[in-house]
Amino acid sequence: MKLIIQIPCYNEEETLAQTINDLPETIEGIDTIEYLVVDDGSKDKTTEVARHLGVHHILQLKQRRGLAHAFRAGIDASLKLHADIVVNTDGDNQYNADDIPKLITPILSGEAEIVIGERPIKEIKEFSFLKKVFQKWGSAVVSWLATVKVPDATSGFRAFSRDALLRLNLISEYTYTLESIIQAGRKKVPITSVKIRTNPQTRESRLFKSIFIYLGLSVATMLRVWLNYAALQISIVLSTLFIISGFVLGARFLILHYVLGIGKGNIQSLILMAILIFIGCQFIIIGFLADLISGNKRLVEFISYKIKSVEYEIKNMKEND
Repeated sequence: MKLIIQIPCYNEEETLAQTINDLPETIEGIDTIEYLVVDDGSKDKTTEVARHLGVHHILQLKQRRGLAHAFRAGIDASLKLHADIVVNTDGDNQYNADDIPKLITPILSGEAEIVIGERPIKEIKEFSFLKKVFQKWGSAVVSWLATVKVPDATSGFRAFSRDALLRLNLISEYTYTLESIIQAGRKKVPITSVKIRTNPQTRESRLFKSIFIYLGLSVATMLRVWLNYAALQISIVLSTLFIISGFVLGARFLILHYVLGIGKGNIQSLILMAILIFIGCQFIIIGFLADLISGNKRLVEFISYKIKSVEYEIKNMKEND
């Protein structure tokens, strides 16, 4: 059983040494532990520090592409290195590395394929009250969209089985944390959470300039991913609202005009009724088209999963011969 601990980094020369030194060298149930540093176009000496520390694998990106791209690049490299389990942590030493054994235990026992570290949000002094509120409600929304309970949806301290990584197809250019949960939940990949500890903050977050920018980008990411799996349901709900509104207006016109005889000149109600029912029917058509596209997407993802599985197996066989 091989574990790769990957660390996406951007200008982490000052904190990387402590992060690496805290990582475990042995874990019960794991035969091999290797470290992978993904340097996301750092302008400092992050790569040099990693080499000096004897990191097993270093992936140096020429330009900064963002956390989501660095995470995907690290996952691809980890799979090519024959990882059975991949743990993702941060280069700023935010997470307590002593909790890595706890993080991978559900995978080793077969309880889950993805494990997310749940930070003690209420106890983190660096988090403002507003950030803690957004964190709580944001995680609740993500849990609802993913149909699985995840108390800390934005935690980057998480473990993935090889099979789970092969099934994920992350496309977000902003962050992988929310997309991976919603996608995995909708694909019925078993997810669980474990309580973990954090270390004192070493620097300010570089992921977003303000909490409101972060909130806006996160909402856009969640909606984009959710629409891939719930387009038909959303279209049916919207269609129903428009069609019912149209029929209500039509019934109102008929009652006023023919039953009570006081509806003269209310032809506008009939026009609006026709428009609302037409829009409702359009939503139904759009929903079915979106569902067909979603079905094709699931088929492509299944084929991609099979191809990647075979590709990595062939690579393993060639290297073992």
